[in-house]
Amino acid sequence: MTELRPSPRYKPVSLFVTCIIDMIYPQTGVSVVEILDSLDIEVRFPLAQTCCGQPAFNTGSHQDARAAARQFLTAFADAEVIVTPSGSCASMVRHYYPELFQDDPEWYDQAVQAASITWEFTEYLVDGLGITDLNTALPPTRVAFHDACHGLRMMGLKDQSRQLVGHVDGVTTVEMPGADQCCGFGGLFAVKMPEISGAMLKDKVAQVEAVEADVILTGDASCLTQINGGLSRNNKSQRIVHIADFLAGALRNKNTK
Repeated sequence: MTELRPSPRYKPVSLFVTCIIDMIYPQTGVSVVEILDSLDIEVRFPLAQTCCGQPAFNTGSHQDARAAARQFLTAFADAEVIVTPSGSCASMVRHYYPELFQDDPEWYDQAVQAASITWEFTEYLVDGLGITDLNTALPPTRVAFHDACHGLRMMGLKDQSRQLVGHVDGVTTVEMPGADQCCGFGGLFAVKMPEISGAMLKDKVAQVEAVEADVILTGDASCLTQINGGLSRNNKSQRIVHIADFLAGALRNKNTK
């Protein structure tokens, strides 16, 4: 699909910040803007944006999902490139918006258009712009990764984050055993099946504890919330960090030298 998509180069970016980042981690949205600003990329923020509709879609409430999707498509109607710091939300727009409106010609073309210009943050930098080195630096730091399910399995997101982090001066990347193993969040899955979700989270917390890394990164705030909640309840000092925040921190560190 990537080779059929229009190139995002030399175009302004419309930022889709996502619900959970807007409500809980606004600094992550700021971090995305800081990085794009450092690359002289114009960033726009459509104020009418709301939820992408994924929670409703995942429960089978497609009528409610279509309502949310129509609001998204309206808010981003003028966008040339849409970037979001979430593989989960990006996959919703890219893979499921056309499906939602396949029997609605009034909205189908808009859904296909939005899908073609939507990029997850690391995917946009590496695959879209061909950028792997942001000219950043940190003190010696060992970094591991948690590969969020939607990003990994539906968007092919894995190497992009490792390439970006691997080019930060002072950083060594290591692989966490079970990096691609689900944390158990899965949106409403954690609510509807808490026992199974809790067991999956227990395994993930054990993996985090076992890896010899100073920082563990992920590209989805939902996984970050789930895993950090498990670590906190187990009185562990480790915390998962969003890759946008990590890279923005490395950029600020480089600029203060």
